[in-house]
Amino acid sequence: MLIKLYLFLVIFLLLGISMLYLLPRLGVIGKEISDKLCYAPGIDLALSYFMLVPILIGSLTARWQGVGISLLAEFTSLWIWILLHESLHTRPESNIHGTLSHMVGKWRNHLAVWITALAIPLFWFVRLAEIVVYPPLTWLVKLPKYETKEWVNVSRQKFEGLIGYDLIWCLYCDWMTGVWSLGSEMLRNVESFWCPIRFYSDKKCENCQLDFPDIDNGWVLPEGNINDVTQLLQEKYTVEQEKRSWFGHSSRTEK
Repeated sequence: MLIKLYLFLVIFLLLGISMLYLLPRLGVIGKEISDKLCYAPGIDLALSYFMLVPILIGSLTARWQGVGISLLAEFTSLWIWILLHESLHTRPESNIHGTLSHMVGKWRNHLAVWITALAIPLFWFVRLAEIVVYPPLTWLVKLPKYETKEWVNVSRQKFEGLIGYDLIWCLYCDWMTGVWSLGSEMLRNVESFWCPIRFYSDKKCENCQLDFPDIDNGWVLPEGNINDVTQLLQEKYTVEQEKRSWFGHSSRTEK
């Protein structure tokens, strides 16, 4: 049964890959669908097909063994795509993985980049929070809404010279950077709205201010008191305010 499950999932994934390849070649409608699959929410559906659906099928079919089989099928399909993509495109004179392998060693570079794949579940949890947790806050307390597709999208497939192995990892970085950046932006609103107090550790403030600029842009000093916090909140937020964004958000400077 496990072998049949493995073969089914490999075929299932290869059919999805084939569809992505054919869509932009099926006229205007096909190209429009292909483009929409590069931006949220379309990209969420596409990546779910390749990452989550096989695991769901595997777990329902053979529990934990099925999960292992689904991951093996995903790995197999990925390598089939890499080899086919590289065989169908002219190899550039140089590439990213070759350059880095020369610097740090081939096995070290390849092992390190595959280790980063262990973070994929984390990015899916962040993406889920962006879809499920944050939107109610925009209605309940009027935190600003975001055009998700401006953050969660992929476009590096358009970059000249990226093929096969380099392309798939650059697309992974493309996706996860957008997911993480959107999550950070949402968290800036949450932190400044509910707890605009600097940390007692100066080093922590220094480390976090890149992602949370309000640390040096208005948060109450740790030597302050709760009255300082409530006064700051009254200064930064009003009853009539349509977007209760973090203090340095662009909406506060828009005319």
